[in-house]
Amino acid sequence: MNLLTVNNLNVSFHIKGIELAALIDVSFTLNRGERIAIVGESGAGKSILGLSIVNLLDKPGYIKSGSVKLENKELSKMNTRQLQEIRGKRIAMIFQDPMMTLNPVLTIGAQLVEAIRSHTRISFKDARNIAIEKLHSVQIASPERRFDQYPHELSGGMRQRVIIASVLLLNPDIIIADEPTTALDVTIQAEIIQLLLDVCHDNSMALILISHDLGVVSRVAERTLVMYAGRIVEEAPTLELINDPQHPYTQGLLNALPQMSLPGQRLNQIQGNMPALNDRPSGCAFHPRCPYATQKCRSEQPNFIYNGISSVSCFLVEDMLEEENSEEDSLDIEYATFHDEGQL
Repeated sequence: MNLLTVNNLNVSFHIKGIELAALIDVSFTLNRGERIAIVGESGAGKSILGLSIVNLLDKPGYIKSGSVKLENKELSKMNTRQLQEIRGKRIAMIFQDPMMTLNPVLTIGAQLVEAIRSHTRISFKDARNIAIEKLHSVQIASPERRFDQYPHELSGGMRQRVIIASVLLLNPDIIIADEPTTALDVTIQAEIIQLLLDVCHDNSMALILISHDLGVVSRVAERTLVMYAGRIVEEAPTLELINDPQHPYTQGLLNALPQMSLPGQRLNQIQGNMPALNDRPSGCAFHPRCPYATQKCRSEQPNFIYNGISSVSCFLVEDMLEEENSEEDSLDIEYATFHDEGQL
């Protein structure tokens, strides 16, 4: 059984009497201990998907239809009290700005102890010992001293380590990390990513990494989902996706990496911008920016095509596969004819 199953998830925002679709028919699975990444430009729907999994959407956002199951439990239909039993204990979330998570008027220790005691019935002393142990496990020096400090007294990297420690308090099955290194410098980013990897490996936790940085994704994720305008447009094992991207959007993201340009050259970029929720194009939403778009792309939405170990939503790939299959059929017919004639 899959640990997490998201099936045909649709999320909308109801604004001034208008329904705006943010996620459209999103489906994927996550196994226990597996690490996957969700990538795409800003506005693709990555963070909305992360929030939807634990139903942290604020009004006017809501889950319109579809299913989010943690093993056999349907999360999308749970009330607030039921979800509180899941959040933190089974699924924990790391946000890109730790100050969104940490309360600036409470000490680090007070917040960690509160998180533990809200889910378990243990003494303050035992909760304090657990908190200090977790702070030590994320390589925070002098955890006893940090326990009594306030968030503003810590650096950005140290605050993010505190958040990771808070995630570990209840040993969840899944960590959702939403751009966890965005506000950090490159050196600290590498340390935090390695820490996340170690934490997931040592505790057999599954990870959903939300990122726009394919360089980071290549180091962390075993499988990657590419999102565009609220849809998943490609899904593949990470190395396969990086070495042989199928969707033109994925190709554009990879070509835009700095290492894909020679020194002194302008960086490659995808022309145009991600469409707004109220201005999503007809057909394939990527067609206004796609160099291979046809009239069919402008009027019809492509289905997912399974190509070996990858899946992609693109008419270009569909046509190429049909052509390859047609050629194989032709060769089979020619071989059969030749074989039959040889028997005569």
